[in-house]
Amino acid sequence: MKIRSEAAQTCADPPPPMPLGPMWEEDILRGLIVPGLNGSGPAHWQTLWERQYELERVEQQDWGNPDAAVWTETLDTAIRARRDKAVIIAHSLGCWTVIHWAALCADSKDRVQSALLVAPPDIELSAALPKSALDFTRHQKGNLPFPSILVGSENDPHMTLDRARVLARATGGRFVNAGFVGHINVDSGHGPWPQGEALLQKLIDNLA
Repeated sequence: MKIRSEAAQTCADPPPPMPLGPMWEEDILRGLIVPGLNGSGPAHWQTLWERQYELERVEQQDWGNPDAAVWTETLDTAIRARRDKAVIIAHSLGCWTVIHWAALCADSKDRVQSALLVAPPDIELSAALPKSALDFTRHQKGNLPFPSILVGSENDPHMTLDRARVLARATGGRFVNAGFVGHINVDSGHGPWPQGEALLQKLIDNLA
């Protein structure tokens, strides 16, 4: 499938490109999986990556009842516990956890190398999310303080392509239209997601 990418606002003062090694070696071992509502099941691409490449996962106490303060604190604890900078790999409401964290935990921002934000939901319009999810949008402060790619879909039931593009611009990342791939989860056939691996490679190489 051809990937169509569009440049959104760039992050302020991005770090210079670094000569990183091949994919899935030392740099990908920095990967930090951040699932969304109800977590990511055993067949989800996040779980497959976690198992195959021995990545770390952020574990929330209650995946079915998102609490912005609790989820953000859990993410911050996981990031602070790492010795190396994290490469965040977030899906769905996990993307908003990262955005919310970046707005509230400025003293931890240097601990993140980059972020792949996949299929964030439209919190204001999605009927699939509880009202408590609105709290994830209350402290958004513009550009993320690290390079990011935000992946949207032509037919995501939880976020229109145009709204995903707007969010990419608002957070200062590069927007990628992944095509007709639904919510990029098991229900949409992802499972293995080689397109996502290619995007993550670009992000790690700082070439996106």
